[in-house]
Amino acid sequence: MGRTLVELFYDVVSPYSWLGFEVLCRYQHIWNIDLRFHPAFLGGIMQATGNKPPAMLPKRAEYMLKDIKRMAKYYQVPVQISENDFQRVLGTGTLGAMRFITAIDMTQPQYLEPLSREFWLRFWSQHEDISQPENILAVARQAGLSSELAQKLLEMISSPAVKNRLRETTEEAIKYGAFGMPAVVAHFNGEPHLFFGSDRLELLGSVIGEKWLGPVPSPKM
Repeated sequence: MGRTLVELFYDVVSPYSWLGFEVLCRYQHIWNIDLRFHPAFLGGIMQATGNKPPAMLPKRAEYMLKDIKRMAKYYQVPVQISENDFQRVLGTGTLGAMRFITAIDMTQPQYLEPLSREFWLRFWSQHEDISQPENILAVARQAGLSSELAQKLLEMISSPAVKNRLRETTEEAIKYGAFGMPAVVAHFNGEPHLFFGSDRLELLGSVIGEKWLGPVPSPKM
């Protein structure tokens, strides 16, 4: 039986995307899947679908604050969140960061996983502004890129090729039915199955015939 293609569409502005990302990274060597990461732009998805950031609803923001803390502990992902973060998120653009990640995906895909993780760490654990060029370069160096390569990629984010690629990936997620992130698409039995949210991975496993072993599974011996 062939491996099931599982695609993760994500934006580092989304803490739930980080949770889903880390769990799928753990399962990529346990389940019989071919895991593909697709950096996309959450703002574009929200605009296209008429969705709004959940934190804009006060009661939902209040719930999310508790929910993300619980999920971070359960999933063992170092998301650090406070009430101030919602305003910070609304006031910080991640378009530059997502274009930088897209440039990596296009030219140096072996860095895609560590670079994405480092952006989440900076934004959601260390509460840094990842929209600034100097901070983007610092993230890249921490992820293992040379200063020369990081600078070259930073210059690429204004290129039509990178802008178009990010736009196309975002449109692809929308075509699958995405209205938020994380959006996980499993290609099984000849059709795509969309799962929204980091708490649908157990259901994903059920649909593709794989066993759910919790958010922190023991690796295969």
